[in-house]
Amino acid sequence: MIRQDRDLRVDIVRGFALWAIFVNHTPGNWLGYITPRNYTLADATEAFVMLAGYAAGLAYGIVMDRQGWFFAASRVMGRVFTLYVAHIFLLVLFTAQVGFSAERLDAAAYLDELHLDPFATEPYRALLEALLLRYQPSFLNILPLYIVVLAMFALAMPLMRRPWLMLALSVGLWVCARAFDLTLPSWRGEDWFFNPLAWQLLFFIGCAIGYRPPGGAALSVPWRPWAGALCWLLLAAGAAMTVLIYFQWDFAEASLPAFAPFLAAIDKASLHPMRLLTMLALTYLIAHGIPRDAAWMRTRPALLLALLGQQALPVFCAGIGLSFAARLALEFSDGWAVQAVVNLVGAALLVGLAVLTAWYGAEKRAVRRPPPPLQAPATGDSR
Repeated sequence: MIRQDRDLRVDIVRGFALWAIFVNHTPGNWLGYITPRNYTLADATEAFVMLAGYAAGLAYGIVMDRQGWFFAASRVMGRVFTLYVAHIFLLVLFTAQVGFSAERLDAAAYLDELHLDPFATEPYRALLEALLLRYQPSFLNILPLYIVVLAMFALAMPLMRRPWLMLALSVGLWVCARAFDLTLPSWRGEDWFFNPLAWQLLFFIGCAIGYRPPGGAALSVPWRPWAGALCWLLLAAGAAMTVLIYFQWDFAEASLPAFAPFLAAIDKASLHPMRLLTMLALTYLIAHGIPRDAAWMRTRPALLLALLGQQALPVFCAGIGLSFAARLALEFSDGWAVQAVVNLVGAALLVGLAVLTAWYGAEKRAVRRPPPPLQAPATGDSR
């Protein structure tokens, strides 16, 4: 069920990112202290978006080169529709889950905290705006970002054959989005939590790396010791900044008055340059530091992460719902026993869903394969 004919590094990192999203979306989860968001300026979202671009460039690039842009674009838009349906299903499920819990536990704060209060005051308008992606409750803003950038990719696919032009245009849009505060419209005047006009840059960088031109070499950046050292230096500086921002902010304001405004401006919504550079540094070090055929990637823990990464959409949706259920459990008791049960059961359910989805996908592919041709019976005297 685990496809090992692909770059497992990509699947393992994506699987780890999906696990981290589940953990980070569970307030009070002690494992949240060891996820990358506490020691790097890039977290699971950056990895998720960049690897989504890598997968799109690899898979749909082959379709485009074999069957043309129009057919490939139609396949991409089919995926966009699938993501949209998944988002709406998750929205309904998550809203019902949080709303029911808020009513039963007399905890209206859940609705306010997760930005679901419009469903209590303007339910019909809230549903309409959610269908238009102009209203996104907390935790439900990653799939709308993915939907928009994938739709942009459908139009820009031919540019993959000229990767530096594609990246130049993408960088230009990112710069304009940050400089002129460009974003997509929203219902109540709030900006998108993840501005697609900025985050598209990370997606298209992934596309450029993933695309394999026929008869040519894929885009790559060769290893240079000085570049590797620069990446490690950037990650070390980012780790120090992360500690100052999230754990020592009072110290930063008091002792580093000239540097504190820069730290405060490291935003996530429009993909701050430091977050972008951190993700690129991690990508460079992983790509050159971990061989594609490393033996540890065939061990059971690594393959379980790869399985999660290969079934990203259902695992992500389940992780969002499970994170709120885990939160309710930890609010009842956050001792080590409940912590262990919440994390073990949550991980087991995610893996179980990935196994089921992979099995179902394998069965569908087996049905589509034509049966082998029947061999004609032997003729002539068999004596």
